[in-house]
Amino acid sequence: MIKINPSEITPEKLFFSRRTFLAGLGTVVAGAVLLNGCGTEETAPPPAPAPPAAAPEPPPLEPTSYDAIISYNNFYEFSLSKEGVAALAQDFKTSPWSVEVGGLVKRPQTFAIEDLLKQFPPEEKIYRHRCVEGWSMVIPWDGFPLSRLLKAVEPQSNARYVRFVTLLDPEQMPGQNGGVLDWPYQEGLRLDEAMHDLTLMATGIYGKPILPQNGAPLRLVVPWKYGFKSIKSIVKIELTEEMPPTTWALAAPHEYGFYANVNPGVDHPRWSQSTERRIGDLSRQPTLPFNGYAEEVAYLYEGMDLTRFF
Repeated sequence: MIKINPSEITPEKLFFSRRTFLAGLGTVVAGAVLLNGCGTEETAPPPAPAPPAAAPEPPPLEPTSYDAIISYNNFYEFSLSKEGVAALAQDFKTSPWSVEVGGLVKRPQTFAIEDLLKQFPPEEKIYRHRCVEGWSMVIPWDGFPLSRLLKAVEPQSNARYVRFVTLLDPEQMPGQNGGVLDWPYQEGLRLDEAMHDLTLMATGIYGKPILPQNGAPLRLVVPWKYGFKSIKSIVKIELTEEMPPTTWALAAPHEYGFYANVNPGVDHPRWSQSTERRIGDLSRQPTLPFNGYAEEVAYLYEGMDLTRFF
């Protein structure tokens, strides 16, 4: 499996120049080790046994460019055109903004977005993003683990699922005036999925505040699932005992289910999921099980029939 480790990313230029610097530094250090290991026949110590050869680490994935991330967006609340979302969302108001967290919790609260950012400082995470349509990106997110927020409200013992709801505002979100989907958009996770360390509440991209077309001011990121699970512009989070309804599963239950784990072996009813096209690349590449995070999350689904799309 190809692992992506969090990188110290601030501006995009510094990110890529730092990679170049470290590559050069590795060459210098290697040369120094070779020089210091030299000695004469009389003074050189006996050679130590060579350690077992380690498997080479795969090269790190290159993050998708910032311009591509903010200009190629699926956000039907604004437009069905990926290239048209940014223009329609540019005046979207994200302040004031609050998020209601309740349901089966001991301490229900409503958080202003500013208070959330103070209470849960963002971290930098680089995650693959795989759309059910067959395209993908690698995105440097800024955000905090959802588990921290859920622990703060103290889930009750009978809580099993987490429901998320997007803002309903047809004046600001013109796509909500149409009947493509049943608005507001809603999604859900099992509680153990929501509490997983990889599950992120994103507030930024490339060290910059997240823009409206990407789900400002707060969106969910679940990197081992298809992108439609990562609901945007969240205003409500509710813990429930029963599995919550989800927008795409209601719209087309034969095509979209609750789990939506990335599975290259199970095709969408209308297209293959075995390969994907990384935005910025012309060629396609194999899709990874659980989007490359099988080692971290496969245990969550032991005993389940993963040959089903749902």
